[in-house]
Amino acid sequence: MQVVKTGLRNLRRALRWPLVATLGLLCGAWLQATHGEAIIGDPVQGANDPILGSKHDFSGLNRRAGVVAMPTVAFSDYGNPCVYCHIPPEQADVDASALGAIDGWNRYQPATNEFQLYNSTYLDSKTRTPSPISLLCLSCHDGTMAVDMVVFKPGNFDNAADTAMHMRINGADNTISCGKCHNGRVAHDISIKHIGQDLRNDHPISMRYAGLPPHYAGFPDAPKGFVSDPDFRLPHSEKGFSNGVRLYEGRVECASCHNVHNPEKDLFLRVNSDLLCQTCHTK
Repeated sequence: MQVVKTGLRNLRRALRWPLVATLGLLCGAWLQATHGEAIIGDPVQGANDPILGSKHDFSGLNRRAGVVAMPTVAFSDYGNPCVYCHIPPEQADVDASALGAIDGWNRYQPATNEFQLYNSTYLDSKTRTPSPISLLCLSCHDGTMAVDMVVFKPGNFDNAADTAMHMRINGADNTISCGKCHNGRVAHDISIKHIGQDLRNDHPISMRYAGLPPHYAGFPDAPKGFVSDPDFRLPHSEKGFSNGVRLYEGRVECASCHNVHNPEKDLFLRVNSDLLCQTCHTK
């Protein structure tokens, strides 16, 4: 009898593993469909994803910091680290952009006409407004909207019980800005995290990478007669460089240098800071 029970138990395990693998693939496919980088596994079920417990995991930030008041005072804890950026799967068929969302993301679009972008006569290409993937980063780091201001909240979130102040990554000394406390005196300074809307002193974003080869298929609107700038290195593929620095449809974005899903490096950089610049620049 014991042999029979053991055999049945092993059979059930064997049948269950294909289902687990299938669910994992479906989760990865959903996250790819939201235009973000795929998250491995299902964070809600406790999968081993590097973002869990990092500074971009607002559901785990409170436990990591040991501050139990934060989810009811500073921001709403939705219980799912993905939803602060990614559209929930149950809303995948809804036109989020019609509700004011950044195209492909679960964040409201900032006022794009308020951004002042880097400009120079030496730029090979210029842009008027950031692309959606960079707007995603700016929707928190420009300091104009609360970090928990999402388009779709999880279906099980109790709005009636929500008493959070929905604070912003902003250095201002007011009750809705993190700088009220995080000013370097009461708590650590957040000024490095508050980029603001004046981006003229930051690395340019959303412009065509000047080192693209003329035949680059990922950037179909390359101008006629376009040639690569010799001051920039040729990318190893349409996605960017082999060390992890990425291009998005041939453009340089915030996520070209920063990987929010990898907190192992300072400032979420894709490569060490001493090697980052020379990945693209020859001098």
